[in-house]
This record gives sequence, C-alpha cells and structure tokens, in this order.
Amino acid sequence: MTVLVLGDQLTRRHGPVARREDERVLMIEASAFAHRLPYHPHKLTTVFSAMRHFRDECRAEGRTVDYHRVETFADGFAAHFDAHPDDELVVMRPASHGTAERLHELVADAGGTLTVVENEAFLCSPADFDEWVGDADRLKHERFYRFMRRETGYLMDGDEPVGGEWNYDEENRETPPEDYDSPEPPAFEIDETTAEVHEWVRETFDGGYDDPPYGGDWADPAWNGDSFPWPVTRRQACHALDTFATERLDRFGHYQDAMRDSEWALQHSLLSTALNLGLLHPAEVVERVVEEYESRDVPLNSVEGFVRQVLGWREFLRHVYRREMPELADANQLGAAEDLPEFYWTGETDMACLSDVIDGVRARGYSHHIERLMVLSNFALTYGVEPAQLNRWFHAAYVDAFHWVTTPNVVEMGLFGAGVFATKPYASSANYVDRMSDYCSGCPYYKTKTTGDGACPFNALYWDFLGRNEDELRSNHRMGLVYSHWDDKDEDEREEIRDRAAEIRELAESGDL
Repeated sequence: MTVLVLGDQLTRRHGPVARREDERVLMIEASAFAHRLPYHPHKLTTVFSAMRHFRDECRAEGRTVDYHRVETFADGFAAHFDAHPDDELVVMRPASHGTAERLHELVADAGGTLTVVENEAFLCSPADFDEWVGDADRLKHERFYRFMRRETGYLMDGDEPVGGEWNYDEENRETPPEDYDSPEPPAFEIDETTAEVHEWVRETFDGGYDDPPYGGDWADPAWNGDSFPWPVTRRQACHALDTFATERLDRFGHYQDAMRDSEWALQHSLLSTALNLGLLHPAEVVERVVEEYESRDVPLNSVEGFVRQVLGWREFLRHVYRREMPELADANQLGAAEDLPEFYWTGETDMACLSDVIDGVRARGYSHHIERLMVLSNFALTYGVEPAQLNRWFHAAYVDAFHWVTTPNVVEMGLFGAGVFATKPYASSANYVDRMSDYCSGCPYYKTKTTGDGACPFNALYWDFLGRNEDELRSNHRMGLVYSHWDDKDEDEREEIRDRAAEIRELAESGDL
C-alpha cells in the first residue's frame, strides 16, 4: 500500500504517514490545479515549496517518496500505476467537498484502488460533531466551543472554565495607542527550493487566463529576495508558533480586532497557513498557548481569544462546510446580484480602509480576520455583491485560503448568504471602521456624512442595505434597534440614501470610487 499525501496534509506525525512508516509515499504536484483561479503568487509558492520540502524531509528520514510534477492529477496517477500496477492507495479524507469522490474516480481509471480514512488534521471528528448537533435546527458556534472545551479540557478547571467565564470577547476590542509598535512578524530565509519554486510560479502562472485578472499579475507580492513571510517547513512553522507564544500572545487579545494602516500583522499569530497545510496540528498550537499561560503571566483574555479561534471557530467551520455543501457554495438568501468591483483586484479606490487592506492582500496574500469581515466583506455585503464572486476572490487572494475555509467564512459569515449559523448580517456604517482603526482620519471621504459630496460610501450603503432587505431582515430579533433608526428617516432622507448608493455603484463600476 502507498500513502497518498495531498498538498494540505503535510504531516508526518498524524494519519497513515505516521502509522505506515515502511510504506511508499506518493505526492502529485499538478500545475493544472493551480490554473483554476488567479491565485496569489505567495500562495502558490507556499504550497508547492512546502510540498517539495515535505518530500525532501521524508526522504531524509529514509522514506521512499514518488513525487510527480505533472499537468493533472490523472497524469500523476497514470505514472504511478504504470510503475506500480494494481497498487492500493490510502489517503486522509480531503476537507474540500467532492475531492474524495474525484480521487476515487481518478485512481479507478488508472487501475488502482483508494482507501479514504479519517482526516486527523482536526480535533473534532465528523461523528463527534454530528452527535453533538443531534436534531438541532441551527448550528451555534458558542455552544460548540464550550463543548470542545469540555471534551479537550483546555482552559478548564474541573467542569468550569478557567477564570469563571467562557468568553472574554468584550475585553478584546481595544485599539493600540498612537505610539504603539508591534513585534516584528517572523520572516524565513529563502532557500534554494523556495527560490526555485517562486521563479517557476512567476514564469508559469504569469498570465494565460481568458478574462482579467490574468494569472498572478493582479498581485504585487512583497519579495525582496532575502526572506519569505510564510513557513514552508515543519521547522519554520514551529518557529512561527514559538514566536507568537513568546512575543505576540500577550497583547493578542486586546488588539485582535484593531486595524492600523502601518501595522499589517499587529499581534496576530500568522499561523493559519501552517495549520491549513498540516505543518502544525491544532492540538499542539492550542497546547503551546495554554502552556504559556500556565507558565507565566499572560492575560487570560488573550489566551482564551486565541483558543476560541482555533479550537472553536476553525473546527466549527470545517463541519459547517462538510454538512452544508454543496448548497452552501451557491447560497444567496438575500438575492445579492452585483458584480465584485474591480478594485478588489487592483486596490485602486480612494477609500482608505479598502485601499490599504487590499494593497496588503496584493502584497502578502493576507489580512487579519476583522479586515476580512468588517472591511472587505462588509463593503461587499452592503454593496450587494453576489456571494459566490466574493468567495472566489478570497479563495484566490489569500495564502491561507482553501474552499472549506473561505466558503462558510465568506458566504455565510461575511455575506449572510445561507442562514445556517449567522444570526444576523455583519453590516456596519463607517462608525465601526472609525472606532477600530485609524483609517478615517486620513481618508478623503467624510466618516460623518451619509449623503452629499465626499460622504463615506459605507454610510449610504449601510442604510440602503437595510432598506432594500427590509422584508427579509426586519423580523430578525437582533435587527430591531437598527430598524428603529431606519424608521426615524423620512422618505426624502431615504430617497437621498438610495440615490447616493446608486452613485457609489456607478463610481465603483467606472473605477472612480
């Protein structure tokens, strides 16, 4: 039997690779897969470099690794079974919908057999999650998070949460002072393998699409030839974890929702890419952070906030995706139909918040979760972007993005597309951006104006969103207060808002927003 290792299952400590130490390993690097979307060059470099490093590390341990660089997975399987007729493959179940079934077909067509086993890169099994859900008609993250705390014992004192509270989110909404200087984010030496992959990515995926954006040309990757911001080996991933635990964890909670135009990383862990590739396991990440809390004076709100992201949110979304696909990918309960504005690819807008966040994505394939939710998704939500279009952009743009990650985060949480677990749309005017960032002070748009020249687009779009979706949203018990403010506006005010929202869409379509 041969162990098939996919590009997001790069672990030697879990699954069949760990248990079948004497078995051959098969890896397929398929370039056609990377042509499906205009992926960020950092993402392609990270995935392919990590795969090649994993191959080399396995070989250094004495493992036999068959590594095929081919156009398609079908080509890779054909080459493998030509060399090893009637071989049996085993693989951990892929997280993305339909992939296991497609692999079964490809292997069968090539003359082999495939066994799919449980994916051990997560903490909660499908069976445990489904048993927890039972006959509930709505999935609730907070309940699941408490369930996982009890099941794992992380941050528990017997049957009660350490500190007496399950959730310290109220303490995690501070903004840093003007003279704040966050720790320098980790950067990794570019070795020969990563340099070779980067050059190959630049040459291979630098165009070739029928419609804009073309290949990776939309991005403007920060690449100085000396360092790379994302870990591509197990050793680098462990260093990133240690750096977060010792240098960034203390103030992570306080500033996790903050946004600053001069600080792209703040105190964030920057571990999502390593986790999603399998270089780190969620258990070791959570345990490292809890260990730091237990060994020194780290604020509990920082530790709990991080544990909630990994133990709660990441595991929760994986199972939401598993249970709700394929319908979730095309969900659009508000009937949003606008095209994604071109400036999501270029960053060319006068809106300071959008311009800075998009430029950060173009440079690094990354922004933190509040920038994703309350700037990028918030604008698309209030503008009326079709959810599938924004999901496609996130999937292509972010270095840590996989379909199982982006789809529930973008379609459901960001754009309120399905009503599976989101209890309200996360729509906001300029007030939220102003409260949690320093963007508004340097923006040519006026945060306090809703209509008229120079009015912040977020304001008119927010009220227009409430107005055009009133039939769907007014009955939502969490929307009562905002609709009471909508009720205070007379018809003339509402007409001015609708006109301003229409003007904003015209400006966005023409590239003049």
